[in-house]
Amino acid sequence: MAGGMPVMELDTFLAARQRIAGRVLRTPLVLSASLSERCGLPVGMKLEHHQTTGSFKLRGAANAVLSLSPKERARGVVAASTGNHGRALAHAAKAEGSSATICMSQLVPENKLSEIRRLGANVRIVGRSQDEAQQEVDRLVSEEGLVMVPPFDHPAIVAGQGTLGLEIVEDMPEVSTVLVPLSGGGLAAGVAAAVKARRPKARVIGLTMERGAAMKASLDAGRPVQVEEEASLADSLGGGIGLDNRVTFAMCRDLLDDVVLLSEEEIAAGIRHAYEQEREIVEGAGAVGFAALLAGKIRNINGPVAVILSGRNIDMGLHRRVINGETDPLREGRT
Repeated sequence: MAGGMPVMELDTFLAARQRIAGRVLRTPLVLSASLSERCGLPVGMKLEHHQTTGSFKLRGAANAVLSLSPKERARGVVAASTGNHGRALAHAAKAEGSSATICMSQLVPENKLSEIRRLGANVRIVGRSQDEAQQEVDRLVSEEGLVMVPPFDHPAIVAGQGTLGLEIVEDMPEVSTVLVPLSGGGLAAGVAAAVKARRPKARVIGLTMERGAAMKASLDAGRPVQVEEEASLADSLGGGIGLDNRVTFAMCRDLLDDVVLLSEEEIAAGIRHAYEQEREIVEGAGAVGFAALLAGKIRNINGPVAVILSGRNIDMGLHRRVINGETDPLREGRT
């Protein structure tokens, strides 16, 4: 792979799975009757929103924390987060007797902040972007000696998230297309590498929102670029990928077969489908697979499809507004 980063081999993901065994759930993959009928072939839902902390992020966070030395864990860990990584890292650090400091921007929803505080983490609110929150992380690493555990751009994080891909292939051996939410690329890179290690011809398609899609903009530019963050129903997909990105940009560039952008209306339709047809509560980022299929944006499907429901940590007031069909459900969250 370009930039000196080796392609992650199957053994990397198998080792990560063994490391985090007993600390994360092996979430089920179940068929969606409504989408299977609509698409004319099996559509499986990977119910990762049932994970212990409500999102896939616990896989990478647990793998990263368990990969640290006892001395590093004693210093405490720190990360920037749009919410779900912070919650996962707080949980993983607490389980191993370490402390966690989570730096977040003012755009992170209150329901995610409160859960992170409940887990005993030290929360720092800095600026209006993930990049500004990252500056505080860098300061704490430099001045207070905390150990940074990034939300996505780290081999141990990518390896942990990739364990989800192993489970998909085991539960749906003939999988042809995997639909994966795309933000900083930790999940997409890990899943793509793990799936293609077992199913080389399977397609892995990254899904993200039209508003502030940093990885898509970076892939189009051929290098990491900054984008302006905007409020979105898929708030977990916000944030930059880091101008000095070392891992996920190159992996997403080399391994993703396509990237699909979704409007706020399409994401809302995905949330409603999850609730009304599948009886599942998912956040916007977890609904992008449904959104893409419902909008007809996934083409050339010629075999079973796996849709990753990545998280459920949506503010329930916002969820009710989406389900009720409000045209501007984010209005109460705007400043």
